[in-house]
Amino acid sequence: MTVRIRTGSLIRRALFGLLVTGIVLFATFPLYYAVITSFKSGAALFRVDYLPRAIDWQNYIDVFREQPFGRNILNSVVVATTVVAAGLLLSLTAAYALARQRFRGRRLLLLTLLAVTMFPQVAVLSGLFELVRAFGLYNRLSSLGLSYMLFTLPFSVWILTTFLRELPRELEEAAIMDGASPLTILLRVFAPLMGPAVVTTVLLAFIAAWNEFLFALTFTLTSEQRTVPVAIALISGASQHELPWGQIMAASVVVTVPLVLLVLVFQRRIIAGLAAGAVKG
Repeated sequence: MTVRIRTGSLIRRALFGLLVTGIVLFATFPLYYAVITSFKSGAALFRVDYLPRAIDWQNYIDVFREQPFGRNILNSVVVATTVVAAGLLLSLTAAYALARQRFRGRRLLLLTLLAVTMFPQVAVLSGLFELVRAFGLYNRLSSLGLSYMLFTLPFSVWILTTFLRELPRELEEAAIMDGASPLTILLRVFAPLMGPAVVTTVLLAFIAAWNEFLFALTFTLTSEQRTVPVAIALISGASQHELPWGQIMAASVVVTVPLVLLVLVFQRRIIAGLAAGAVKG
């Protein structure tokens, strides 16, 4: 009987291991093949190779030489960093009010914030375009920062609100007894305890702003103001029907690998932040 139980357990573990291996291979193979393809050129691009035959950095050199790709990367960094910084300040204060203060309509406001994330970007594109033109922000990076707040703020507020609800109320009461203001309580009492939630919101907001395409394509016009997703999509070859797939893959690798490394480094904090409030005590 013991032998059968051990055999069944080993079989289940083996099947589970195979399933996990298959999922990992399915998820990582596109990025792996993009890296391999980025080192190819000419007819080799159309040959299927699962292992690199040679390392040729020409595609990486060309992608920076033939278009202002370095400027596009800088634009994405500036926009994403601005969105994260401003969004974190606004979401922290909003989450504190929604989680720790009692006022009429609090639940409705939180549900409204969550409902905003359900609208597709194209549904609000025309209205945002009119606002951008009215404010004189067309073809400026500030238009992207304004529009990106639309889909980063609600998610950040929701995660931080859920996390703040689980923090002991005794900490807040003790700070109030010492004469601390709400802003002091938020920044000096709660903020040091919110590491996982803050890391989660910062990384997810940064990734969302970094990868956004539709607003960046609509609100920017010149190559110097474009962000990396639009710049990659508009890379063209010598003729209209010729696409430099090697350069496209090289550009994709340049802007994707750093994000993957960031997620791998902070994966535990991201999981902890997303799981915040899942089990209430």
